[in-house]
Amino acid sequence: MNTTEFKLSLISERAKSNPTFQFTSLAHLLNTDFLKGCFNSLNRNKAKGIDNVGWKDYKENLDNNLENLVFRMKRKKYKPIPAKRVYIPKNETEKRPLGISALENKIVETGIKRILESIYEADFLDFSFGFRPKRSTHQALAKVDKLIMSSPVNHIVEADIKGFFDNVNHDKLLDFINIRVGDSSLLYLIELFLKVGYVDDNLLVRTDSGTPQGSILSPILANIFLHYVLDEWFETTVKSNIVGFCDIVRYADDFICVVQYKEQANRIETGLKNRFTKYGLEIHPIKSRTFSFGQFEDENSKAQDRKPNTFDFLGITHYCGKTRKKKFKVGRKTSRKKFKAKCKDMNNWLKSVRNKSKAKEWWNILKSKIAGHIQYYGMTGNCLAINKFYSITIKFLHKWLNRRSQKKSMNWEKFNKYINCYPLPKPKIKHNLYALAHNL
Repeated sequence: MNTTEFKLSLISERAKSNPTFQFTSLAHLLNTDFLKGCFNSLNRNKAKGIDNVGWKDYKENLDNNLENLVFRMKRKKYKPIPAKRVYIPKNETEKRPLGISALENKIVETGIKRILESIYEADFLDFSFGFRPKRSTHQALAKVDKLIMSSPVNHIVEADIKGFFDNVNHDKLLDFINIRVGDSSLLYLIELFLKVGYVDDNLLVRTDSGTPQGSILSPILANIFLHYVLDEWFETTVKSNIVGFCDIVRYADDFICVVQYKEQANRIETGLKNRFTKYGLEIHPIKSRTFSFGQFEDENSKAQDRKPNTFDFLGITHYCGKTRKKKFKVGRKTSRKKFKAKCKDMNNWLKSVRNKSKAKEWWNILKSKIAGHIQYYGMTGNCLAINKFYSITIKFLHKWLNRRSQKKSMNWEKFNKYINCYPLPKPKIKHNLYALAHNL
């Protein structure tokens, strides 16, 4: 453990032991040795920013580059480089903006992130799972299951923060950080990254609000903002003023509240709208709702002559299922929207690569795509959906292998022999949510 890492561990201990302590001397931790570790932790194959400097380029003169970087930061001459704005598909009709940071930005952002994590991991609450060390989406899903199955939950408050990452108020965010961080030099650096902006089609766009999407700093800044706006408020104010049981599970800006009584669920929904309005954000009026869900939902839906309610969280549709003994359980399956999009992406990719090169040249990429899908969606209760995805992928593969020429070149018998020789990852449950829930 180097000197800075040791100091970060001391900061973590102080943060845990004194929840009100304000750290006033932090920026000096961004020294050459620490930043070298930050540099080495970066993905070496990531796309280049507008500076067109890659990991290997920077490494050629690493020590001098880092010394120069630290020199500029100490004299407040360091200026982050605007991100390169690109757009990735969000769904069939929309695209999501993403910023590709310059390499030097990534080094400094990684350093700041580690410093902030050493403080805020002591503050963040247990129901917050997004972008935190040793926490995952599957733990968040396991927590949802555990709450509904073991607590008197009869209603869900499903809320969507409209354009969260684009609309976070910079001044309010910096005020929140200032509660724990009193180092003006570090706050200055964070503000620089917030306001540096991005280049879109050769046009520089400055940002007055929001956290830079795609940047290394963005997730922890978002978590800090939501910690004060949502998490602490829910833990200290909502829980103490609600009749009956209530709790919350949050992953980044996605969250659901589980509640015992309908009237209290309606109160929480109203409270959420007022709370986020106070801090310059809006709960989406269409995508947010309160509805019944839990062990009595099946009976209620039959009495009201309607389908039982379901909800989507982190790409998974949750529904009211039954055990073999006909008892209530939370059922899970890949959401229809996500399943359709994943199948379409696979079909389009196979179509695009089939004639560009021989199968052996893209076969490992295909294996990675299938393995990635199974790694995320292969969880307790979702066996049918991952098997279906696999079988559809096999059909697409057979189809496009036979479209490489005008005549059919591979029947199913030959195709199956080919698959046996060059096997693809088989559907498998990767995450036992009940075991994860046991450890939460």
